[in-house]
Amino acid sequence: MKFTKLCPFLFLIVLTASAQIESPNTNLTAREEQIIAAAKAGGGNKIIHVGKPGQMPPLGWNSYDTFGDSVVESEVLSNAGWMQAYLLPLGWDIIVVDFRWYDPQPTGDDRLLNRTRTGAALMADEFGRLLPAPNRFPSATNGAGFKPLADQLHAMGLKFGIHVMRGIPRQAELARTKIQGGEFTAADAGDTNNKCVWCPDMFGVQSNVAGQAWYDSCAKLWAGWGVDYIKVDDLSQPYHAAEIEMIRRAIDKCGRGIVFSTSPGPTPTGHAGHVAANANLWRISGDFWDRWQKIDAQFDLIAQWHGAGGPGHWPDADMIPFGHIAIRSKMGGSPHWTHFTRDEQITLMSLWSLAPSPLMLGMNLPDNDDWTTALLTNPDVLAVDQDPLGEPARRVFAPGQTAEMWTRKLTDGSLAVGFFNRTDDVVKVDYAWRNLGFHFAPRVRDLWLRKDFAKAKNFTAEIPSHGCVLLKVQ
Repeated sequence: MKFTKLCPFLFLIVLTASAQIESPNTNLTAREEQIIAAAKAGGGNKIIHVGKPGQMPPLGWNSYDTFGDSVVESEVLSNAGWMQAYLLPLGWDIIVVDFRWYDPQPTGDDRLLNRTRTGAALMADEFGRLLPAPNRFPSATNGAGFKPLADQLHAMGLKFGIHVMRGIPRQAELARTKIQGGEFTAADAGDTNNKCVWCPDMFGVQSNVAGQAWYDSCAKLWAGWGVDYIKVDDLSQPYHAAEIEMIRRAIDKCGRGIVFSTSPGPTPTGHAGHVAANANLWRISGDFWDRWQKIDAQFDLIAQWHGAGGPGHWPDADMIPFGHIAIRSKMGGSPHWTHFTRDEQITLMSLWSLAPSPLMLGMNLPDNDDWTTALLTNPDVLAVDQDPLGEPARRVFAPGQTAEMWTRKLTDGSLAVGFFNRTDDVVKVDYAWRNLGFHFAPRVRDLWLRKDFAKAKNFTAEIPSHGCVLLKVQ
């Protein structure tokens, strides 16, 4: 299939401009300096993912928040190299190429897709299955697909993931392309009346033998590439139960363990049982960006999903837009450093870890400063997210407290406890541990500072606006 090369000058202009953005994380408070020092101190146990795929919430990086649909191979490898050097020792190990990697001429702006990419020639094999565009992924030339890139990431000790849109390419349906391994064509599998409203690439797939054959052929291709993680978009709003089941069956038959993530959200809570039985993770909200209102809404969404998650199936609070983002992802605005305050960043990491949620990073990793790196490399906080018991956090009524309280039971019998200030003012906490069943003064550890407090029957603190304290109590 013919394609036009991307203009290298376009990338030069954007990347040069983005390089001028400097970290705003100067004039740190004493506590913030201590948080950095605590993370740099190292120690703690390395998180090793064992068992079935998705047994614990995935820890990784996704290209969307920074590059939208326009990421190229060199950028993927640059982020992978930083992950290998700084994050892999703590258990971060997944690199995900987000959507539309098969388009030789990406827009960088989801809002332009219907206007500019309807009918675009997308890279595909003879069976209609989408392939990475070689002008963006040079190792994919001659039909190699993503296997060379996956092999390189695996050699680095990392795992490889891709994003795909639900359905079958419209170009395959219209050309009546043969589906691999059977008597069917794409026209037998596709439903031309079933379309994603914002992306013109695909038709929905019929719940029939041909439809299953299509998804089986795709999963076989992904497994052959060495894919470890698949994020399937346009599944949750509206909820496409039949296609979720077909994808699950296809993955189960492909011969490779692959984590299955559904996107975007909000996934309807009425389908909690179904999505947990078929997917490893599912989005609880729409796309999440760096505004306090987005974090504030996640508290209530996480509470709605209490009890639905557990080992192998996790409600997903979405990617983490810290650091330098929106380099070419226009849905995030112009290139910028995260709009979250430092207190809000601590709140996000604490809430996601308590939930627990997958932790998928959205920033350009090589641009990380000491502050951002410290948020990702605190072993005590990561151990809460990755606690093997997989018990979900619950919101606890705390009489007389303005701060919101969440607790989570951990494998060693201790409790992870978060006090969160969702208000615009400083709040004071004075909480009696007997309310949680501790009849004697417990041992209490500040997980961000990695510091133990003197034993006391009450916990007292002042929490800044939109900030939190994350503790381990036993």
